Amino acid sequence: MSDDHTRVQEFFAARAADWDSRFPDDGPAYRAAVAALDLRPGAKVLDAGCGTGRALPALRDAVGPSGTVLGVDLTPAMLEAAVRAGRQDHGALLLADVARLPVRTQALDAVFGAGLIAHLPRPAENLRELARVVRPGGLLALFHPVGRAALAARQGRQITPDDLRAEANLRPLLAGSGWRVTSYVDEDAQFLALAARED
Repeated sequence: MSDDHTRVQEFFAARAADWDSRFPDDGPAYRAAVAALDLRPGAKVLDAGCGTGRALPALRDAVGPSGTVLGVDLTPAMLEAAVRAGRQDHGALLLADVARLPVRTQALDAVFGAGLIAHLPRPAENLRELARVVRPGGLLALFHPVGRAALAARQGRQITPDDLRAEANLRPLLAGSGWRVTSYVDEDAQFLALAARED
């Protein structure tokens, strides 16, 4: 396992037990972000870096009982917290790396990634892997329940020009990884970038 993976696992393992209680009011923001994907009943969707699975109930509601919901995370403790919260009832949970997804090429209709982009060790390569598993025209939602400025303030730092979520950085990064940005919102209450998988 690479040092990047070890750091991500250590960071989230230390926070898994109380992750949901630290952010108890995020549910409506997750539901709104999932709604923006406009998933149809029967769709197949991946929650990449699903953590404790907070998006899984909304994703299941969107795709219905005939749809497929997969939650993938690199940190066992986060998946264990998802099970304790009963979220395995909304989708299959897999211990896996988003850099090497155990999913067939073009098997999915959409990928949802909450807080994902900041933890990707090789963003361009990792976003290409997400594009691999999504059908042409399928969607990617990069989401955070607070915007860049609000998150920086929460963490006691300033936004820097190299922030991957800045529109000027994210658009070319996604374009070079097989995605075309269709919508970009960065407000205090939410960050949400939607992109379509290029043909």
